[in-house]
This record gives sequence, C-alpha cells and structure tokens, in this order.
Amino acid sequence: MRKIILLLTLLIAFIVKVEASSQQTVTKLSSSELMTSLTQKKWLHGAEDCSTNQDPAIEVFQYDESSYIFRQSKCLSYEAPFIYVFVGDKKILVVDTGATADKNEFPLYETVLSIQENHALTKQDNSREIVVIHSHSHSDHYSGDSQFIGQENATVVGTAEGDINYFFSFKSWPTKLSEIDLGGRIITIIPTPGHQEQAISIYDSQTQWLLTGDTFYPGYIYVKNWQAYQASISRLTDFASKHTVSAILGAHIEMKANGKEYYEIGTIYQPDEASLVLQPEDLVELNAVLSQMDDAGIITLNTLIVEPLGFLPKLISSIVGLFL
Repeated sequence: MRKIILLLTLLIAFIVKVEASSQQTVTKLSSSELMTSLTQKKWLHGAEDCSTNQDPAIEVFQYDESSYIFRQSKCLSYEAPFIYVFVGDKKILVVDTGATADKNEFPLYETVLSIQENHALTKQDNSREIVVIHSHSHSDHYSGDSQFIGQENATVVGTAEGDINYFFSFKSWPTKLSEIDLGGRIITIIPTPGHQEQAISIYDSQTQWLLTGDTFYPGYIYVKNWQAYQASISRLTDFASKHTVSAILGAHIEMKANGKEYYEIGTIYQPDEASLVLQPEDLVELNAVLSQMDDAGIITLNTLIVEPLGFLPKLISSIVGLFL
C-alpha cells in the first residue's frame, strides 16, 4: 500500500510539474513587453575582422507568434538590410529579400520555409502561399528573389512600375492606398516615392508596425526626388495620425546610439548602433522640417539625416538601380 501511495504521489507531482511547465511555455508577453524587447534589441552588428566572424548569415528575431524580423549579416553585406516576415492564415508575406542571391551563403528561402513549416496545421500542410514584395527596387532589397522564383506556392512581385501597379491594383499612384489580406491579417500598402520611384511603405494591422524601407530609418537617407519625398513623408505622417502605430521600422541601421552621428557607408562593424525603432513623433518632426523647405537641402535630426542626391548619383541610380 505504501508503495502504491508513493507511486501515486510521484505521478501527481509529475503531472503538476508538466502542467506548470506547459503554462510557462504558452505565457505571452504583453504589448508593452513585446515593444520593449524590440526597442532594446541589440542586433548582430558585424565584426572588426569578418574572416574570423561566426555570426549566422541571417539573424532571426521572433517578435510574436507570427511576426519575424531578419537581419542580414554585415560580414555578408555591409548594408545589413532588414527583412520582415508576417504569417497570416492563408499567406506568408516577405518584405524584401536582402543583398545576396546565393542560397548557400544566404539561405533566405530555406529560413522562410522553416517558418512556414512551424506554422503548418499538420506535417503535410504547406498550403500558405509565400508572397514576396519589396520596399523599393534597389539591389540590396531584391537580390534574394531568385531563391523564391519558381518555387511551389511562391509569388514574387517584380520591382518595376507595371508589376507593382498590377499586383497591388493601385487606382491612383501615389495618392491611393492598397491592401493585401494574408488571412485574418490585413496589410496596407502606402506609395512613398522619393528615395526611389517605386518605393512603398507597409502597415501591418496585427503588430501595428509601419515599415518604411529606405524612406525613413535611423540612418543617412538619400533622396532622388525631393518633391516626391516631401509628399511621401506628409502622406506617412497623415496615415500615422489616423492609425495606431506602435513602431516605425526601416530597412537599415546606420545611426549611432548617441544621436546625429552615423556609420559611414561600407562600415562592417557597428558596435554602438541606434535602435531600429522610430516613432510617429520622429516622423512628425521630419515632416515639419520638410514642409518649411522650399529647396532641397541636408536635414540633420537626432534620429536620421536626409540629403538630396546630386546629379551624378541620380544618373547612376537610374541606370543601374544600385545606389543606396
């Protein structure tokens, strides 16, 4: 009898322990805790000697159950662009594909596929379509497209004006918005040309993130068309005033944490980076300065720097689509 009682006692203790462990596993962070984790996130930021660096090609940050941020290693590309992945009930959205095409060096498709598998309802379920779009058409944001093109159940939206207008069904570029339904998750597409002609920004209804690519980020922003950029920042500011925006997230970090200082183009080691996260008030501040300017000029704020492109960089950008 004593042995039976002891066994029952141990069994009950084991069940309680398992249930407690299970409860800890499913415990969710609050919205403020999630945002703190993102704002204070210290990203892998390169190395002084990349020949000995062991950082992964892709750093994966899971924000919530179905929202991910990737960062490409600075030792693979000094641009170290950010890539965003949102999982809906029917589709997975990938925003940008980075600066490297080689799947062996930069296994982006395989990384997205692993997320798809993690969210599958069954082991055989791979029904979610993977949709790839781009914040704009500079090569550090579309080079990984080739890994997705031709894959089963994957759609890659081209970066040309015709491709963008066809897929998003814009009624009046750049003043009208468009939407994508991922299945229980609405994504709003906002035309924001200026840095580049086909640039867009993306608003996610779930995280309430506003993704702004190279249009607005903590770094040195070059502007190809100044008037278009003024209008785009005004449009974004108006959008943010009418929607709840928890964070504004761009495609790079180039500013230093102390503000107004930045890492030069080509830097592969950034140990004192600013946060990736910007806020609507930063957008309001830039818009206020832009609205007072009749002519293009350099703007220096604590969170970012804006400069118009000169004639030669504009020409290079138009010809090869590689500039910044």
